[in-house]
Amino acid sequence: MTVNIRGLDINYICEGQGDTVLLLHGWGSNITLFQSAIDLLKTKYRVIAMDMPGFGESEEPKEPWCVDDYTDFVLDFMKEFPCERISLLGHSFGGRVIIKLCSRELPFEIDKVILVDAAGVKPKKTLKQKIKQRIYKMTRWIFSTGFVKKFFPDALENLRKKNGSADYNAASPIMRQTLVKVVNEDLQHLMPNVTAPTLLVWGTADDATPLSDAKIMEKLMPEAGLVTFEGAGHYSFLERRDQFLRVLASFMKI
Repeated sequence: MTVNIRGLDINYICEGQGDTVLLLHGWGSNITLFQSAIDLLKTKYRVIAMDMPGFGESEEPKEPWCVDDYTDFVLDFMKEFPCERISLLGHSFGGRVIIKLCSRELPFEIDKVILVDAAGVKPKKTLKQKIKQRIYKMTRWIFSTGFVKKFFPDALENLRKKNGSADYNAASPIMRQTLVKVVNEDLQHLMPNVTAPTLLVWGTADDATPLSDAKIMEKLMPEAGLVTFEGAGHYSFLERRDQFLRVLASFMKI
């Protein structure tokens, strides 16, 4: 189904009946990866999931967004589905938005929170990474000059492909700028505001949002408990699907 929010056509699903559960996917992902969780949750709850702007079948923003912009958008989207109580499940980038939501004045009560390999802790750069970043910025500036652009028109694009992450290289220009804004925001100061009972689910081999991030969240969020899947990576809910569904069913009392 499609709904127009703030002039953007947004792809979404709404299935089941009962208290509301909102699912927010990760960066570069879409609602299809949540299908098994949706099938489980809709047996007891009204389950809502959308392709966030710039992902899946939804239109991308007209300009680069930050996490607050996505948070505002989710609240506008939820005006289409009024509710008094809501549970929130987010993977990766979706976790960032949920942490922000928990720090807002909301028109509904947050019942439970599930964060799966969630983002929100800004990694500290090593000296080697800082030097590499400085060299990249200087080289990018040089390649942006008129002379280089004239005689080596592909130099800047080749530099971006060589140094950019897979997510960055796969994104459109607007979404690349959005990604830069998103990953450079540290949300640790907001984590104590996640006061609802919170389930943290993590792969021990996650190299995008490492297990150390989960332990920080468990410490800072008052009602958080951590479940780990040994050897699973950043998509632990897919790599250990059956285990994840059992944990989810227990936490949501299905």
